[in-house]
Amino acid sequence: MLDYGELDQQCINTIRFLSADAIQNANSGHPGMPMGTASMAYALWVEHLKHNPVDPTWPDRDRFVLSAGHGSMLLYSLLHLTGYDLPLSEIKAFRQWGSKTPGHPERHVTPGVEVTTGPLGQGIANTVGMAISEAHLAACYNRPEHTVVDHHTYVIVGDGDLMEGISSEACALAGHLGLGKLVVLYDDNRISLAGSTDLSFSEDVKKRFEAQNWHVERVGNGNDLEAVSTAIGVAKAEIERPSLIMVRTVIGDGAPHKQGSFKVHGSPLGIEELAAAKEEVGWPIEPMFHIPPEALKHFRKAVEKGEEQQKEWQKHLAAYIADCPDHASEFTRRMEGRLPNGWNTALPVFSPDDTGIATRKASETILQVLAAHLPELVGGSADLNPSTYTWLKGYGDFELPTTRSDDVQGAVGDTWGYEGRNIHYGVREHAMGAIANGMAAHGGMIPYTATFLTFADYMRAPIRLASLSGSKAIFIFTHDSIGVGEDGPTHQPIEQVMNLRVVPNLTVIRPSDANEVREAWKMALEDDSGPTALILSRQKLPVLDRNLYAPAEELKRGGYTLWESNPGTPDLILIGTGSEVHLALAAGAEVASEGSHVRVVALPSWELFDRQPLEYRESVLPSTVHACIAVEAGITLGWEHYVGRDGIIVGMDTFGASAPASVLYEQFGITQEAIVAHAKRLLDR
Repeated sequence: MLDYGELDQQCINTIRFLSADAIQNANSGHPGMPMGTASMAYALWVEHLKHNPVDPTWPDRDRFVLSAGHGSMLLYSLLHLTGYDLPLSEIKAFRQWGSKTPGHPERHVTPGVEVTTGPLGQGIANTVGMAISEAHLAACYNRPEHTVVDHHTYVIVGDGDLMEGISSEACALAGHLGLGKLVVLYDDNRISLAGSTDLSFSEDVKKRFEAQNWHVERVGNGNDLEAVSTAIGVAKAEIERPSLIMVRTVIGDGAPHKQGSFKVHGSPLGIEELAAAKEEVGWPIEPMFHIPPEALKHFRKAVEKGEEQQKEWQKHLAAYIADCPDHASEFTRRMEGRLPNGWNTALPVFSPDDTGIATRKASETILQVLAAHLPELVGGSADLNPSTYTWLKGYGDFELPTTRSDDVQGAVGDTWGYEGRNIHYGVREHAMGAIANGMAAHGGMIPYTATFLTFADYMRAPIRLASLSGSKAIFIFTHDSIGVGEDGPTHQPIEQVMNLRVVPNLTVIRPSDANEVREAWKMALEDDSGPTALILSRQKLPVLDRNLYAPAEELKRGGYTLWESNPGTPDLILIGTGSEVHLALAAGAEVASEGSHVRVVALPSWELFDRQPLEYRESVLPSTVHACIAVEAGITLGWEHYVGRDGIIVGMDTFGASAPASVLYEQFGITQEAIVAHAKRLLDR
């Protein structure tokens, strides 16, 4: 335990005023949270957090997440003061173009920032994924005589985080799973942007978390460093349940006229209030960004301490390598994010089959092969394994490492414990997406999720953040169109594929047959630049004879000429994705039989196609050909990008209906006959 004294208070004031100065200098930001939580953050970072500022990627570091990302200057101050590669010039450039200190923390922008936060609730859900990763890797690789995975995940949350429904989803799962290495510090200041939390938030947070199987501690005064540190120590010792530490704080602590008020939440203090706050504690008003040398020296002890901790860990790792070379090699490879040699050599090749196979079912077959070669592939669904076909057979369920009774229903593996690779998320799509992002950020894991495509809407925020962060997460969406049939319009995705396509840095792939599914999985696993959404069918789709059509490997280009009736420039181009490719092929053959030169283009991924050189794209979709028809059983808006002003889009502009799939395709005009009729009108112009 630290002997807290004057130097500690000086360090806390350094955090407060470095944060407030940066916000005032930018004339933008949220000073209330950094000033109010400076004491508890100091206690955590100086006494408890295991980290090495010189190496922010050390695999066994503790993870720290600021879920209340609007208080980003708290994190930036801590990173700068403890010695990360974040110089004072970046603090002075807070919220400015090109700086490493954006308004909300962004992964890959700022050294030491683990995940992108700001949209409230996302960060705390991310930490559940991090804690899952730690528990899984520890179960897989630690041995009685060797411990190479042993760290905690810490997160600071605010009232807004706990108001967001995603926090309830994620924390309920964390409690169910008994993630004892997860510690949440709650900035309990009773103020939100609009005013007192009494306006909208009156639940008993302690009882809520206790009901979710959490250990809960209270600290009545957030400036009581000993009480905060003791509570963190108790939480670390609690290994069977995640811990919530409710810390009563004062928003804007130290601002004499604004502290405790919503007025200090989202606006700079102002020159006069900032000066008054500094005068209260004898802090120099000028110059701004004052850091006492003795305080900086004290903070920078984190470098020496972190290097020593990492060196000690490396000794353990060296002994582990000597005694368990195979396990150590695999662990190291996973943490470095490298795929093993030959991981894709055993992937199945599907024989031509007119009856076909649903692409969700083909994905299931492929997943089993991948699972045997990629131990880092871990995931699950939102209570939909029997429909999405995304379980890894024989690889166990990620659950509390306890014995379950024989009458448990729904188990998809043959073992129970943290080494299991099938995660049962329950009906929690929003949290599932954010938890997967946390798993990806932790390292050593390639997470995948699964649900019906229509529920992609529930996952929109984490998918967006995965894309913004460049996270390697794979989002599987089945039941991809009106082909869902009798379940009706509530379960028939219409606009969802296009919604996903407009997200920057998200690769969306809608394969047309089983062999394209294989190639889609290869692309998803090889792409380290960002997440992938795989769009799969419920209904069976014919497996194309690739001796008659272009090879499925062409999927890597995003779009390709699948078939054409004659060489040269076509009279008509038909473009399809997924289940509609087969309609385009049938229609194309019929039109070609009457003498026209027809080309059918498979366009499973707009994003991959648009990344290709212009010369290639022009060779597939020549700009000189104006007779173009796109066919997709989803919203038509957006296809103008490829068919141009003169083209025709065969798709949906309304919601679906409850009826057999074949009836729906007929009633909504997505048929071979309709495509042929459109084609003849275009060719007759």
